Amino acid sequence: MNDNHRLIVTEDGSHSIYLPQLKETYHSTHGAIQESLHVFIENGLAYLLDQQVMPPVNILEVGFGTGLNAVLTNSYAEKKCTLINYFAVEPFPLPLETVASLNYPNKELLYKLHEDQWSKKMSLTDNLNFTKYKCKWLEFTDSSTFDLVYYDAFAPSKQPNMWNDDHMAKIAQHCHHNTVLVTYCAQGAFKRKLMALGFEVTSLKGPPGKHEMVRGIFKT
Repeated sequence: MNDNHRLIVTEDGSHSIYLPQLKETYHSTHGAIQESLHVFIENGLAYLLDQQVMPPVNILEVGFGTGLNAVLTNSYAEKKCTLINYFAVEPFPLPLETVASLNYPNKELLYKLHEDQWSKKMSLTDNLNFTKYKCKWLEFTDSSTFDLVYYDAFAPSKQPNMWNDDHMAKIAQHCHHNTVLVTYCAQGAFKRKLMALGFEVTSLKGPPGKHEMVRGIFKT
């Protein structure tokens, strides 16, 4: 595969990426697809649409990775006949040869998500407008506000800077009243940071292999 990363098969049969230098995977080894569905779709997008939010829905993903969350978001948007404006931040994109090996649904869309079109809005399906930025989160300069944030950085134990005060404060700057944030992380220090920024924080049942996850709703 690559000296910097390698493909692995998780317990639900779907692929993830392992980074030897971090000793970390992009997704839960208990199942990449089932984790993404549980955290980001069921407890994020589905929850938001149940609040009768009018389309288009503006989604920000911090930590685009394999593109799995975007593929699943498009699939759910198709079912609900809604339009998504999807913004993704990823400083270290995967090579296309790795993307081509991933066994995710809708490979055509997956490949389009990873093509070299940075900082350019693309209409990829009837339900998905997509813009990606090759930068670190603190370097993100788009002024948009978002209805939903997928915070999908590596775990605090592996990438602690992504969970510090500066990174969380920048998230709040892109929120409006009732913006929803979802993440697999349920660390106490992280939840306290969200609450200090004005989020109403709820600990929810986590995906397989994880006790809890977090949903925050911005109330400032």
